Amino acid sequence: MIKRFSSLFAGHIDLGDMGQDATPANERRYSDAQLATIFDKTEAMAKCMDKHGYHALWLAEHHFQHEGYECIPNVIMMGVHLAHLTESLKIGCGFNITPMWHPLRLAEDFAMADHMTKGRIIFGVGRGYHTREVESLGGPLMDKEANRDIFEEQVEILFKAFNEEEFSHEGKFYTLPSRVPYRGYDLETLTLVPRPLNLPVECWQPVVSATDRGLDFMMKHGIKGIIGGGSALMAESSVNAFQAAHKRAGRNTELGEDLCFGISYHLAPTREQAIAEARPYYEEHAKMFAPLGFLGKLEADQVDALARRGGWSEARLPTLEHACDRGAWYCGPPDGFLEFLQELGDKFPGLEDVNVQSSMGTPLEVMLEQLQWFAEDVKAKVA
Repeated sequence: MIKRFSSLFAGHIDLGDMGQDATPANERRYSDAQLATIFDKTEAMAKCMDKHGYHALWLAEHHFQHEGYECIPNVIMMGVHLAHLTESLKIGCGFNITPMWHPLRLAEDFAMADHMTKGRIIFGVGRGYHTREVESLGGPLMDKEANRDIFEEQVEILFKAFNEEEFSHEGKFYTLPSRVPYRGYDLETLTLVPRPLNLPVECWQPVVSATDRGLDFMMKHGIKGIIGGGSALMAESSVNAFQAAHKRAGRNTELGEDLCFGISYHLAPTREQAIAEARPYYEEHAKMFAPLGFLGKLEADQVDALARRGGWSEARLPTLEHACDRGAWYCGPPDGFLEFLQELGDKFPGLEDVNVQSSMGTPLEVMLEQLQWFAEDVKAKVA
C-alpha cells in the first residue's frame, strides 16, 4: 500500500524558452548568477513540501552543466542546509555517484550529515551516466565493465566503513588502509570518524538494466530501488526481477516491496489542458535526456532531430501523449491521478513509496503550484 509521497528535483534553473522550437540543449549557456538561482529555487521547493507533509525531496548530484539542467554538485551539503530550514522533510541523495568520489570521503560526509540533521538525509548511490562528469572527475564510464567493478568495490567499502568499528579492504582499486607505519606501529585497520548516527544506513539505488548481477548486489547490502520513467508501469519486468532477486536472497516479498516508483505529472482540469501546458516541459526533458538513452531506443536521425529546432513529428519522436498512454506520465485532473495511484497500489501491493515529479524545465512557480495541488487533492485522499 502506498504510504509515502516524495518528489525528485534534478536541479534545473528556470530556463526561459522551452520545447522543441526553443534553444537546442547543447546551445544553452547561462551566467554564473543565473546558474546560482538553483539554491533559492531548491529552498522554496523544500519549504513547500515540508509545509504540505511530503516524505522527502530527492536531489541529484551533477557537475559542469552550464546548460542549466542539473546544477546541484553536492546533494549532501544541500541536504544539510535544507534540513535546517524545514521541520520534518527528509532529503534524499538521488544519487551520490560513487565513481566520482573516494568512498571514504563520501562515507565521512554522509555520516556527518546524518548526525547534523538527526537522520534526515537519505543515502543513495549510483554509477553515473554523463561521461563529461564521471570521466572528468577521475572515474570510468566509457568502459561500462570498469564502471560496474569500481562502483561495486566502492559500495563494499562504504558499508564496511558504516557498519564496522574497525575495517580493512584489499581489492582491485583500493587497499585500505595504506600499508604504512604510523606513530610506532604498522597500520592495519581504519575507523570511520564519525560513523553514521543511524544504523543500518537506509540506502537507495536506481534500477535501470535490472540484471541479476546488479540486483543481487543490491540484495547483499539491503539497498532499495527507485524505478523511474514509467518502466514499472510499462512492462513490470524490473519489478518482477527485483522480487526474484529477493527470493534468491532468501526473502519473500510482495510485488513492489522496497521499491519507489517515479512518475512525472502535471495537473489541470482536463487531460487536454494538462498536456498542452506540460508539452514544452516534456520536450525540454526529451532534448536533454533522450540522447543519453532515457527515452527508449532511438534511430540516428531521431537523435539528430533532437539537436535542432522543431521537426519532431517528421522524425517520429515520442510525444507526451505517448508517454501518458504508457504510464510514464500522468496528465489530467486530480481525481484521475488518484484513481491512477490506487490502481498502481492494487497492482503492486508491496509498494509504499512514490515520487511525483515535474519535468525538466518546469518553472518554479508551476512546480510549487503542482506540489500544493497534488498534496491537497490527491495525496490527502490516498487510502
